[in-house]
Amino acid sequence: MKTNPASWPRGRLIAVIAAGFVLLLLVGVGVYGLITGPRQPNDPSPDPAPTVTAPGESEPSTSGPPQVITSHDPDAFARNVAEALFGWDTGSGLMPLDYSAAILEVGDPSGTEQAGLASDIAAYLPSREAWIELRQYATTQHLVIDDSFVPEAWDQAVEQAQHGQLPPGATAVTIEGTRHREGVWNGEPVTSEHSVSFTVFLACPPPAPQFRTGLCHVLRLSQLDNPLR
Repeated sequence: MKTNPASWPRGRLIAVIAAGFVLLLLVGVGVYGLITGPRQPNDPSPDPAPTVTAPGESEPSTSGPPQVITSHDPDAFARNVAEALFGWDTGSGLMPLDYSAAILEVGDPSGTEQAGLASDIAAYLPSREAWIELRQYATTQHLVIDDSFVPEAWDQAVEQAQHGQLPPGATAVTIEGTRHREGVWNGEPVTSEHSVSFTVFLACPPPAPQFRTGLCHVLRLSQLDNPLR
């Protein structure tokens, strides 16, 4: 299957993926949002209810959502995004959209990829209904990162990309780690662990007013557990 790059708006990351990942498509590698694929439910890997429950209602805390620490370094920034993406507390008094906002704040400053990024983030967070249910169980979550690297597949995409198709400083970082959830069941603390992997597509352009003085920003996220390798 071939895609005509001229049919895509200039500079959009999705055009690069369509043009550069033809080989990957042939071997079955899909990228959520960048290569069209099936959308996962809002809570992509829910735990059974007994895994994370709490003894009755409690007053929510007033702590704010995690903030994404900005950086000029792609690997450090991708790790910060990953930790913010997976770090949440249903007892914080916040909702999933509040956590999404922290990541969107460091999204594509041109706005081109913001709608797609918002959709990507929603696939990683519990739905509003699931969140309300998990809140009864005092569920919290965080990510422990084991490894982060620029996948070889991205290097292939860069080699095949036509001039001007990649945003300045564009790159990809694949994250591998363990998602930890904690809660309470029948008055006893319980935990669960789940290995996860995904790719953060980002850009760390040279310093310029329109690029937020060269700080990295998020473009898109791969489908959970379907990263570039």
